[in-house]
Amino acid sequence: MASDKAHWDAVYAARDEDALTWFEATPDLSLQMIHAYLMPADAILDVGGGASRLVDALLADGYGDVTVLDLSDAALAISRDRLGARAASVRWIAADITTWHPDRQVTLWHDRAVFHFLTTREDRAAYVAAMRAALKPGGYAIISSFALDGPETCSNLPVQRYAPETLAATLEAFAPGQFRLVESRPHVHVTPKGNQQSFQISVFQRM
Repeated sequence: MASDKAHWDAVYAARDEDALTWFEATPDLSLQMIHAYLMPADAILDVGGGASRLVDALLADGYGDVTVLDLSDAALAISRDRLGARAASVRWIAADITTWHPDRQVTLWHDRAVFHFLTTREDRAAYVAAMRAALKPGGYAIISSFALDGPETCSNLPVQRYAPETLAATLEAFAPGQFRLVESRPHVHVTPKGNQQSFQISVFQRM
C-alpha cells in the first residue's frame, strides 16, 4: 500500500477538505459508537484519520489520549493546521498501516474507511496483525467499510466490500480466536454532492 501515498497526497492537495466524498462536518455516528466503548481517559487510535474532524470532536469531548494515523502527510497537515495549538496534544503518525508496527497499545481502534481499500490478502493480513498488536486485550475495534451494495471504487481505487459476517470471517482467518463481533449496523453516508453510499459498521472485541 506504500505506493498509494503519492495518490492520497494528491487527492488532498487537489480539493478542499469539505469537498471530499467522505467529508463529515460532525462525525456523529463515530462519536456515538466511541462513547459507548471508550472512557475519556482511555487511548484511541484513529486509523486513516487524516483530515477527519473526529479528532476535533474527541478533544472537545475530553478524550486526552488520541493518536491519528494516516498514510498521507498532506491529510495530517490539514488537521494539524485546523487544530492550531490543540494539535500539540495529539500523537500524529504518518505511516502505511500495512507496514506500521505499534510501539504502544490502545483501548480503541477506529477505522472509518481504510480496510476496504486493502484488496490483497497480504495487505489485509498485515492490517489485522497491526490491529492485534495495537489493541489491548478486552479493547475494541470499530471498522467501517463499504457494504455489499456500496461503491465498487473510491478515489479511482478499487475497494473490497463487506457484510459484517464476511468482515468477521476475514478477521478470523488472519487472527483465529482473537476478535469477537460485538455489534454491527448499516449506515448511509451522504457525500457533499448529495450521493448516497452504503456502509457497514462493525465493532469487534480483542480477546
